[in-house]
Amino acid sequence: MKTAITPTRAENFSEWYQSLIVAADLAENAPVRGCMTIKPYGWAIWELMRDEMDKRIKACGVQNANFPLLIPIDFFNKEAEHVAGFAKECAVVTHHRLKMIDGKLQPDPDSKLTEPYIIRPTSETIIGEAMSRWVQSYRDLPLKLNQWVNVMRWEMRPRLFLRTSEFNWQEGHNVFATHEEANADARKMHKMYGDYMREVLAIPSVMGEKTAEERFAGADHTYTLEHIMQDGKALQAGTSHDLGQHFSKSFGIQFLGTDGKLQHAWTTSWGTTTRMMGSLFMIHSDDDGLVLPPAVAPYQIVIIPIIREENADVLNAFAETVGQQLRDNGIRVLVDTSDMRAPDKMWKWIKRGVPLRVEIGAREMESDSVTITRRDLGKGSKRTISVSDLMKEANDILSQIQVDMYNAAAARNKKMIKDVADLAALESALEKGEIGFFRIKYDLTKNEMFDALMEKYKISRRCLDDNDPTYVFVAKSY
Repeated sequence: MKTAITPTRAENFSEWYQSLIVAADLAENAPVRGCMTIKPYGWAIWELMRDEMDKRIKACGVQNANFPLLIPIDFFNKEAEHVAGFAKECAVVTHHRLKMIDGKLQPDPDSKLTEPYIIRPTSETIIGEAMSRWVQSYRDLPLKLNQWVNVMRWEMRPRLFLRTSEFNWQEGHNVFATHEEANADARKMHKMYGDYMREVLAIPSVMGEKTAEERFAGADHTYTLEHIMQDGKALQAGTSHDLGQHFSKSFGIQFLGTDGKLQHAWTTSWGTTTRMMGSLFMIHSDDDGLVLPPAVAPYQIVIIPIIREENADVLNAFAETVGQQLRDNGIRVLVDTSDMRAPDKMWKWIKRGVPLRVEIGAREMESDSVTITRRDLGKGSKRTISVSDLMKEANDILSQIQVDMYNAAAARNKKMIKDVADLAALESALEKGEIGFFRIKYDLTKNEMFDALMEKYKISRRCLDDNDPTYVFVAKSY
C-alpha cells in the first residue's frame, strides 16, 4: 500500500520519524550545530501545549517569573554534585565583544571576562541565589516559581525535538518550610504532569520514582513520566525532584521559623520540555503523517472545497460560511481556499494531522451537507452528514477522537509491558528482539550481570513501579 511517509514505521522507525517532521512541516535543523528551527506549524502546536500546561501550573499556586540566561560560573561551583551532571554539556561565554582582526570578526582579546558565564543548562543555581534573598521568614513560604525559557546543553547526537543543544521548557522551583511539604508538592507536580499527558496529549504515562542510580544529580527523590514509543523505546517526558536541603544549604536559603530559630528550607524542581512534542508525534502518528489529538491541533477541522473552475467563488463562499459557524462553536478551523488541486490539499492536511477533514463539493453544497473523515481512523470513517448535524456533532466528534486516541495508545502500551522473572528471562527477550518495557524485581538489577546487559543491549532502568516499588521498568530509550 502506498504511504505518504517513507520509509514506514515498520521499515525504519528512526528514519520514518525524521521524514514525518519534514512532511508535516514542523521543524528543520538550524545553521547552529545541534539546534533546530521550529517552524510556524510546529510552534503553534507548542503554544497550545504550553498555554494549557501554564494554566495547570498556575492552578497549583505557582507564579511565573524570568531569570537570566547567563549564570556566573561561581554559582555552579557552589553545587558541584548537581553541576557534575551538566559539566560536559555547558556552553561557556568568555568574551563580551567582537573585534575585526585580519578582516574577520573575532572575540576581542581585550574583552575576556574575568569570570566566565554559563548559558543556562538549568536554573537551580541562579534561582537558588534569588531565593536566598527573597525568603527570610516562615511567612514567605511556600514560594512557588516557574519560568518558560530556552536552555542550552551541548548535544553530541542531536535529533529534532528529542535531543537538541538548545530547547524550550518550563522549569518550576519551589521552597517549603518542611520536608513533608516539599515531598508532597514534588509528587503533586508529578501527578499534574500525568493528568496533563492523559487529558491533553492523549498519552498514557508510566509513572514512578527513578532508582538511586538514575535520579537527578543533587536530588533526594526524582519522580518521572516515561512514555512508550511505537517502536517500544522509552522517552522521559517530565520529571519532578525533591531536592531535600542540598540547594538551600549551598545557597543559604534560610528562614526564621515560628519558634524564632533560623533553619534551612526544603526545595523542589520540576520540568517538561519540547521533547514532549517528539513523544506526541511518535506515539500517535502513522505512515501517512502526523496524527494530532484535537486539544493541541492548531486546526481541529480543515474544510476543503472540491471546486471546478465555474463554481469556485460560490463553493468557496459556502465553505467559508460553514467554517465560520464552526468557529462560532469554539472550534479552530481552516478553510483551504488555496489554488492547489483538491487531492494535494487533502494529502497536505493528512500529513499535518488535522483531526477532522471536511470536504464540500457541488453535490454537498446543493444538499446543504458535507463529507467528513477522522484523521485517526482514516477513510473507513468517511461519511456524509448535513451541515446542521455537523454543527451539533462537531465538538462531540472531536472529544471522541481525543478519547479514542488515548485508548489506542493505552491498549498498545498494555501489550508492550512484559513481566520477566529474572535476568536470564530478560536477556532471552532482548536476544529475540522483543520490544517494550520489561518489569523485573529491582534487586535483580543491582549486580554486574545487569550492568553487562545494559552495555550490550543499551537498556536502562526507567523507573520503579508506582504500584509496587520492589519492581523496576527496564527499556531501551531515546
